[in-house]
Amino acid sequence: MNKKRSRLEIIRDILEVIKSRNGRIKPTHILYKSNLSYGMMEEYLEELIKKEFVIEIKTPKNKTYSITEKGNNYLNQYKLISEFTDSFGLN
Repeated sequence: MNKKRSRLEIIRDILEVIKSRNGRIKPTHILYKSNLSYGMMEEYLEELIKKEFVIEIKTPKNKTYSITEKGNNYLNQYKLISEFTDSFGLN
């Protein structure tokens, strides 16, 4: 049985998805690639925008999201912590 992802893992997944698309992505791609329901995705994106990890870019035709420097810093720190815990078998 698969273990549920933690809140921090979901945030990492969303930011990784945005980063993997050259730092700019449409919401539907986030939805599919991060494996979240629409409601959960909206909730997480709202939080990430408030905390300035992501910015929303609206045009007359569509809406996209971009990762900020703060979002990239989160990913770097998450990776360090993950490697640290893995090195001690605490994953």
